[in-house]
Amino acid sequence: MLINSVAYRDGRKVADVAREDIRTWRGRSDCILWVAVRDPEPHELEQLEEEFDLHHLAVEDARHGHQRPKFEEYGDSLFFVLHMLEPDGDDLHVGEVDIFVASNYVLSVRSRSQRNFADVRARCEREPGLMRHGTGYILYALMDAVVDRYFPILDDIETRLETIESQIFAGKSARDNIEALYDLKQKLMTLKHATGPLLEAAGKLHGGRVPQVCAGLNDYFRDVSDHLVRINQNIDAAREMITTAISVNLSLITLQENEVTKRLAGYAALVAVPTLIAGIYGMNFQHMPELAWRWGYPLAIGAMIVIDSYLFWRFRKAKWL
Repeated sequence: MLINSVAYRDGRKVADVAREDIRTWRGRSDCILWVAVRDPEPHELEQLEEEFDLHHLAVEDARHGHQRPKFEEYGDSLFFVLHMLEPDGDDLHVGEVDIFVASNYVLSVRSRSQRNFADVRARCEREPGLMRHGTGYILYALMDAVVDRYFPILDDIETRLETIESQIFAGKSARDNIEALYDLKQKLMTLKHATGPLLEAAGKLHGGRVPQVCAGLNDYFRDVSDHLVRINQNIDAAREMITTAISVNLSLITLQENEVTKRLAGYAALVAVPTLIAGIYGMNFQHMPELAWRWGYPLAIGAMIVIDSYLFWRFRKAKWL
């Protein structure tokens, strides 16, 4: 489905381009064509491949989707795959945008994603001076928008992690804590899969042999790369914190089990003393001391109470009970 198709000259909007006129504007060297497509059908991709003279391997990747974030060069054109992450309740929905870039066009193919790039287009149109840099600046703006959208997701994960850490020591169910921590760890892994490979791809646009389309924009792509470095560092730090939190949670479970074991042992000792005395005097042998003594029964009961009271005091002092 075609979302937008706009022609620009000297950084300013010239015209909205109809679907049937894309081929004509594509052939003009004095303009830049920026086309945005969402969830295209296979036959629509084939038409775009023919109209923009796209490499068939890149189109194949866009058709199948679910690609690893990457950057590839096909002659004078570039092909980017970026993951678009969007919160979906408690889950993290993974979409994809495939970007084809050449000297006179930018084609973005968005798949399985609800959020568009209307704000990016508006931002670029407000800055005609920067748009004069050509398609390389549009590529930067799209990449920068995708990367900036990772930050709120990471901030939310870190906030939830802090909440769970406080709940660990507040006595909340250990099982619930571990399930929540593993859920955060899974989200971090999804975020890592989106940003890790992209960091390597972004590094090729500001260091070493920079593609001609991106020439003169080293500082901009370095900024994107710096953001990705920061995100990846925060992801690694959060993963270490989650691992530590899980270990602490399991340690607290062990301590709680030890406390329960000590309490059970203490109560067992309190029951064992009366049981011992009652068991001895319940053997019913004919010749037993105090068997016929008038004060034997009260003395046995008193001994049970005194000994259990002493044990109870000692266990309480040792914090076993």
